[in-house]
Amino acid sequence: MKVLLLGSGGREHALAWKLARSPKLSALLCGPGNPGMAGLGTQVPVKPDSPEAVVALAKREKVDLVVVGPEAPLVAGVADALTAEKIACFGPVAAAARLEGSKAFAKEVMAEAGIPTADFQVFDDVAAAEAYAVARGKIVVKADGLAAGKGVIVAPDVASARAAVRTVAAMGLASQRMVLEELLEGEEVSVIALCDGERYVLLPPAQDHKRVGEGDTGPNTGGMGAYCPAPFLSPEALAQVGEEVIAPMLTVMRRRGAPFRGALYAGLMLTRSGPKVLEFNARFGDPETQVLMLQLGEDLLPLLEACAHGRLEPRALTLEPGASVGVVLAAEGYPETPKRGQEIRGLETAPQGATVFVAGAEAKGGAILTSGGRVLTVCARGETLVEARARAYEAVAGIGFEGMHFRRDIGARGLRAAP
Repeated sequence: MKVLLLGSGGREHALAWKLARSPKLSALLCGPGNPGMAGLGTQVPVKPDSPEAVVALAKREKVDLVVVGPEAPLVAGVADALTAEKIACFGPVAAAARLEGSKAFAKEVMAEAGIPTADFQVFDDVAAAEAYAVARGKIVVKADGLAAGKGVIVAPDVASARAAVRTVAAMGLASQRMVLEELLEGEEVSVIALCDGERYVLLPPAQDHKRVGEGDTGPNTGGMGAYCPAPFLSPEALAQVGEEVIAPMLTVMRRRGAPFRGALYAGLMLTRSGPKVLEFNARFGDPETQVLMLQLGEDLLPLLEACAHGRLEPRALTLEPGASVGVVLAAEGYPETPKRGQEIRGLETAPQGATVFVAGAEAKGGAILTSGGRVLTVCARGETLVEARARAYEAVAGIGFEGMHFRRDIGARGLRAAP
């Protein structure tokens, strides 16, 4: 099969790394890709969120399957345009991608499907939202639209609740509407299902680390690291999430005329009263994908192809033993104002057993320079979580760029939960 993979981040590098190992793959195109993907496939210039440009490229290159990495192309209707031209696509049409494109819409569908989630209110008026936030005192404020993982503010008291509403209101187009919801407490876990519109298979649960600072301090980011499997969901509990969260969502979206084909990401809070959905995403998570691809013990390509064609076989996936850990190396100033243009050292000397996925970097003048906030995800597998963490941080120690920062506690919560 000839595959076009859209995107240029660490998630896409991890997908390219896994797809390149498939015996079914004849050629991999990465559009536009990044320097880390250079040895895995051919980088092709394309604007991923332009349906016309993607269709033209797919037709010109006679690709058999398009795999969409980021959310923006899905919300822009890339899958719709490909489907209209009878080009197979792993990724939902725009009407289904609204589950990520609008948090208010996702809440509406969750209510219809009977999926457990936090109590919420939707606001178009800033003053009304501020009054509600102050009255609640402890709340989560979310921009309704896409905000690159930074449109969520957790406010534990009245002062921060008022400030959170004002901050989100100032974010621009993504936050013309706001969703204010109760602040849930518990362990946060990511569950990703590969879906064909009707059926699904579940990847192992992972835990992301969204705050920039150790001990879950500081502002939210796109994710500072992840590990899997997260020990907080047993295999039985994971199956229950499939039955009570994923299956009802697929049923409702199919009933609404927008079957979900792609990666359905459920961000869960494991509360005392059971799992509740914090958010849905319409694509693979980042940085969860980086560790999930290390844990997946079978060929990814046939799974994505089956989802795209609506013929997925529901079953348990084959997984590697042990655990995987991924540590994000971020640029100075991230998440607010990341510094760019710093030379990255040590990429070629990662120790055996470690895999480095490139995200915010570019090749220039024979060097690899930082070009974004989250620059690299350094990953490693191990027979235990302890071993995987040790290998990942050993690899981190050999990489450097000016202003680099990272969390030193990725996976620590999993260690505390281990028997």
